[in-house]
Amino acid sequence: MVPIPQAFSASYAQARVKFLEAAASAGTQIESHRHPLPGRDGEVLALDVALDGDAQSERLLIVSSACHGVEGFCGSGVQVFALHDADWRQQARDAGVAVLYLHALNPYGFSHLRRVTHEGVDLNRNFHDFSRPLPRNTGYDEIAHLLVPANWPPDAENQAAIMRFIGERGMGVWQTAITAGQHNHPEGLFYGGHNPTWSQVTVRQVLRDHARRCQRLGWIDLHTGLGPSGLGERIFACRDDAAALARVRGWWGQQVTSIYDGSSTSALLTGMMWMAVYEECPQAEYTGIALEYGTVPITEVLDALRGDQWLENHPEVGEPQRSQIKRRIRDAFYTDTDAWKLRIVEQGHEAALQGVAGLAGRVMGG
Repeated sequence: MVPIPQAFSASYAQARVKFLEAAASAGTQIESHRHPLPGRDGEVLALDVALDGDAQSERLLIVSSACHGVEGFCGSGVQVFALHDADWRQQARDAGVAVLYLHALNPYGFSHLRRVTHEGVDLNRNFHDFSRPLPRNTGYDEIAHLLVPANWPPDAENQAAIMRFIGERGMGVWQTAITAGQHNHPEGLFYGGHNPTWSQVTVRQVLRDHARRCQRLGWIDLHTGLGPSGLGERIFACRDDAAALARVRGWWGQQVTSIYDGSSTSALLTGMMWMAVYEECPQAEYTGIALEYGTVPITEVLDALRGDQWLENHPEVGEPQRSQIKRRIRDAFYTDTDAWKLRIVEQGHEAALQGVAGLAGRVMGG
């Protein structure tokens, strides 16, 4: 067992080393899917996969991190701690559950302190059938000109226009318009793309390689940036299906929220990653959540994202503004305090145990 703070890292490169060392010490089966580009400091980037348990198991729990790159500081810490936790690992084995850790679904974003992939795409808005018409986010179209202004920080006119919109329409409408996903503004926020990203292709391959033998599949996808600081909201991460929602709430508690009924802090999204399970693993009964940990207020999160996209659109910007923007986005998605990390790991551990119990037919709830 390692002290909780030591499971977390100050960079993607350090997080990858800690994860691979923990996975090796645990005797897991490890494979790495190398990303085509280098990291911020020239390091190798990869989606690393560690299987703890029987590859032929009929019960599989996936625990994944860094779907939204910079959120990986949190998710990696949870994964590293879990791999060092012999009691947790034994409980999963005793229940006949194999655990598949997917470390850094979006390694480029993790390393470069971006939420998006190297293609500039939000991975959790990218799982579409691109041979068909893509959804149009008219709400985003209306405010696109306000989100990433010509200058950063925004001038008084821009700030006043935003406040007028929020005052007239409400913060919920503002958040939904921005975050639901869009496909018409590649230099904007929450862009879902027009083609499958490297990460989408790789995630699908991992599912085909590791999740086509199980009969029951659980998934905990670790996120940050929504809700009260340190609180892990459990968000229903399946298609809109009453039986699946009942199963999820049976496993993880009646407090599980849903984007479909408006109970979640998240907007209703399209192109979500976990939808790939239904296509790649049709044999499995699938039950999943996104565990969304709060950091700072949503207005600060959105402003950090706006600044980061402005920086991406203006590569000529030098120091110290570049460092200030990058530090702000890191802080928006990762609270680097021992107290926050303790809460994160405790809730992640509880959710993992509940997932194992659910897969084994011993529902814990909560």
